[in-house]
Amino acid sequence: MLPASVERHNIETMTKNLIIGINILALTITAFSMGLFDKLFGKTNPSQPTSTSQPKVGHQEEWEFYFSNVNDKLGSLFVDLGLRKVAPMTDKPNVVWVSIKMNNPREDGLSSQEESGTLGDIEDALVDKITSKHNSIYVGRLTSAGDRDLYFYFGDTTLYDKTISEVMVAYPKYQFDFGSKEDKEWGGYFDFLYPLPQQFQSIQNRRVIEQLEKGGDNLTKEREVFHWIYFKSESDRENFLEKIKNDNFSIVSKDSDKSWGEFAYRLQIKRIDKVDQNSVDEYVIYLWKLANDIGGDYDGWETSIEMD
Repeated sequence: MLPASVERHNIETMTKNLIIGINILALTITAFSMGLFDKLFGKTNPSQPTSTSQPKVGHQEEWEFYFSNVNDKLGSLFVDLGLRKVAPMTDKPNVVWVSIKMNNPREDGLSSQEESGTLGDIEDALVDKITSKHNSIYVGRLTSAGDRDLYFYFGDTTLYDKTISEVMVAYPKYQFDFGSKEDKEWGGYFDFLYPLPQQFQSIQNRRVIEQLEKGGDNLTKEREVFHWIYFKSESDRENFLEKIKNDNFSIVSKDSDKSWGEFAYRLQIKRIDKVDQNSVDEYVIYLWKLANDIGGDYDGWETSIEMD
């Protein structure tokens, strides 16, 4: 269950031909569990935006989930990607976390169907109470190794522990822990909760696939899938084509335009492919990695809705 104000997906309506432009975010993050969380503080990500003035009040929420390996355990992360446009917030320099030990987790450490409702109720109650009583914002959660960890950014943390305890008294069967730490640069958000570039690409792939399904596509039919990649030079583009020459891609077009800036050389290729999540992730991330290795920019993919 999600907080009432949270939408699971914030996706623009797409027409029959679906295209997504991917801006790969050059973030390098390391996953930490609650016990190691404080190790990430004091570390500054050079790609992380900085702010010296108070951001505008409010932002466009963009909640997404993804899976990751967290200290050799399967982890499910749920994070507001929209905060990247306004973070770090100078009036919220402290991170607060609440860790709830699940009573009936799955064997892989994630939440079970039987317990998910109660965990959702606890999450909603904590988010509502904390954000209404304190200068704070809920940024995301991690579910892993039998724990559900919620993360907030605060201004003044006075009596935050009392607020948490007031909520949890209604759930006496659940053990919980909490803590706080100064984090002016929001390293906990950018370096821990926010997805890696490859994970972000997979999220974007899923968004397009969901739109295909909403259009009535059951994803079983193979069809042409088009890809766009941009390069800094013609030689880089030819190098990329050499690397994929045995992968059955066809060249649709090659052109260039200096007005495009640094990546002035464009390539469009296509191939008949499946469009289920696993298949799309396999070939899209393959192309993205190849482009990235030679300094190119994988820009996105497009296909059509196919009805049986």
